[in-house]
Amino acid sequence: MKNWKPSAPTLLLMPAIIVLAAVVIVPLALSFYSSFTPFRLTRPETFYVFVGFRNYANLLSNWDFWIAFGRTVLLLTVALNLEMLLGLGLAMLVEKATRGQRLLRTLMMFPMMFSPILVGFQFKFMFNDNIGLVNNALQSLGLASDAIPWLIDGRLAFIAITTAEVWSSTSVFAILILAGLLAMPKEPIEAARVDGCTPWQTFRYVTLPFVMPFAYIAMTIRSLDVARAYDIVKIMTDGGPAGRTELLWTLVARTSYSDARMGLANAMAYFSILLSILFTVYFFRKLAAARNQIGAEW
Repeated sequence: MKNWKPSAPTLLLMPAIIVLAAVVIVPLALSFYSSFTPFRLTRPETFYVFVGFRNYANLLSNWDFWIAFGRTVLLLTVALNLEMLLGLGLAMLVEKATRGQRLLRTLMMFPMMFSPILVGFQFKFMFNDNIGLVNNALQSLGLASDAIPWLIDGRLAFIAITTAEVWSSTSVFAILILAGLLAMPKEPIEAARVDGCTPWQTFRYVTLPFVMPFAYIAMTIRSLDVARAYDIVKIMTDGGPAGRTELLWTLVARTSYSDARMGLANAMAYFSILLSILFTVYFFRKLAAARNQIGAEW
């Protein structure tokens, strides 16, 4: 080490590397190691007991974990499709605007500026069965005679959480798809009109294939967010009622802090990372296919 003389770039990067290792790499290594131990927060000595893959094997027979896993996949699928459709429609409306387009783009970004905790509190109030805006509006319009228990019934609570997720993140799809629409050349659309294509055919075979790569980028970003959804669910329902809205990361938090079973919780966390990886790989492949299609047709 005495004869080792680091280069100037290495010396300049060394502080960042040390901070990165202390803040990211070391905690990840410790949490990964603890997933192979029966570590409990109330018994620190269990951190040094190595049990191999026992925690991961226990997950295979943990019914609560697989229900939370399936519910997370369901939320991810429903939320991404709704955000895609609403974002596409919103982007096309803004792109057609002849005046005030910059103002519309700014307003379109507002929902994604709110923190998930604030969104959770906002929608928890809106879906309150006694004083919530949703029930008051439905009763005022005569669409409901009694208050609807949005956050008490399991299925309705899941719908409320999905609504909050879609409202807060549809702008991600809208912004990226709008960027694709603004970058799209006009010649193919004009050629389709000259050939007698209807507006639907022009959208289906010209516009949509061009903007799909932008949509897949948004899907990749949002799949990582939804797969580790926690804040909104924690604030609105805390996984209730009776665990009917328990997702992967709310279950991980409950296992680690409420039950103090940190080793098992870390095993759940690393297992659930596979969900994020699978969706990321899937959307990257779809993105590559869409780009190849555009390159071949355009």
